[in-house]
Amino acid sequence: MHDKTLTQLANALDSGELSSRELTEHYLQRIQQSDAMLNSFISVTADHALEQADAADQARAKGNAGFLTGLPLALKDIFCTQNIKTSCGSKMLDNFIAPFDATVVEKLKAAGTVTLGKTNMDEFAMGSSNESSYYGPVKNPWDLTAVPGGSSGGSAAAIAAGLTPAALGTDTGGSIRQPAAFCGITGLKPTYGRVSRYGIIAYASSLDQAGPMARSAEDCAHLLNAMAGHDARDSTSMARGVPDYTDTLSAPLSGLKIGLPQEYFGEGLDPDVEKAVREAVSVYESLGATVREVSLPHTHYAIPAYYVIAPAEASSNLSRFDGVRFGHRCDNPSDLIDLYKRSRAEGFGEEVQRRILIGTHTLSEGFFDAYYTKAQKVRRLIRQDFLDAFEDVDVLMGPASPTPAFDLGANKDPVSMYLQDIYTIAVNLAGIPGISVPAGFVHGRPVGLQILGTHFAEAQLLNVAHQFQQITDWHLQRPAFAEESA
Repeated sequence: MHDKTLTQLANALDSGELSSRELTEHYLQRIQQSDAMLNSFISVTADHALEQADAADQARAKGNAGFLTGLPLALKDIFCTQNIKTSCGSKMLDNFIAPFDATVVEKLKAAGTVTLGKTNMDEFAMGSSNESSYYGPVKNPWDLTAVPGGSSGGSAAAIAAGLTPAALGTDTGGSIRQPAAFCGITGLKPTYGRVSRYGIIAYASSLDQAGPMARSAEDCAHLLNAMAGHDARDSTSMARGVPDYTDTLSAPLSGLKIGLPQEYFGEGLDPDVEKAVREAVSVYESLGATVREVSLPHTHYAIPAYYVIAPAEASSNLSRFDGVRFGHRCDNPSDLIDLYKRSRAEGFGEEVQRRILIGTHTLSEGFFDAYYTKAQKVRRLIRQDFLDAFEDVDVLMGPASPTPAFDLGANKDPVSMYLQDIYTIAVNLAGIPGISVPAGFVHGRPVGLQILGTHFAEAQLLNVAHQFQQITDWHLQRPAFAEESA
């Protein structure tokens, strides 16, 4: 049962082959049996899930079911979920019970989905390996000595291990696409503003975007149908119609123009990863696509620009966690300043503290223009690079990460960790959509092909990814862990 895609499970529910309760009980049992080894979940909401499953079965019996009705999924623990702990992977929010649902959670509940629980993540979404979580690191089901990627590593690992058929993640600088690549699943980062950010605990407000993670592009299309749309509660949400993303999945790719950014195939890229990506691109040529080299000349400025802008926004967003209104509060403070200092020092982990300090420095008087203003100008140049490239090609392709998943504890230097996102960060700075699909293995660890499109081109990306998955089976591969824990 757990080796099926979300789409296959929907068909099984439709046919009466199984009920939502049976399906939910199966996944809850798998989580109970296997997640102690992976640490992919922070909270498991078994009673709540079974209530939702029973309601879904009743809706089906009455003929009121939609495509997603009764299908289980997991939520990254960054989405506020009413009456359920929402920790953001941090000690700071270890005792926070959200009083409301994020818009995306509302939408998925309305579609009839079943929430299995909240998945582990890098603290406040700051990390590329899922090692900065207050609840401990997540392990990659393909190799338990490897990281699953971050910050949505818990969601990616849970899907790969067959503990959930789908999950939600957020992507600020690659946090859906990189863990999807490391865990051999499909992950979509939509255009900025395509999915509401209301109720998502903010890291960097101009970069954060929620997206679906699942086995296949087809599954992601069904999830995006429910997630996307304008939300008046989010001022950055775009008032733009939502197409049915499944309508064009099967459109032929003959005539598709693919660009390969030369900056994505240079120094630092693992040769075996490059080989896998180029072989994936050749599959598209066999489907009638044409390939040409393009340039994104300001790519090498993406990491320094991101690590000025994102920490600056984080410094502002995380200032609300002060031990006064909610979250962790130190014991017996001597005065207000002591309350602030100790609550924040105890509540935030090392990486979060590092980024808050960087952000506060870059926003300070005397440094704002030298760093933050300049980084925003570079951001505009990066965005223009993509717009220029899409004048000549339909999509861009390249690796999602320069290497396959690295070992737990291997990247102790923060700069080395930041470089893991070298191919993904510019996408968030530009606000364009991107998807990572499984495209091979290097030394038994998955490789992801990243496909990028212009603003609001999610339907095209899903079509391009789906067609690849119709003639390859990388997305159907399962780690031995998933079978051993069956």
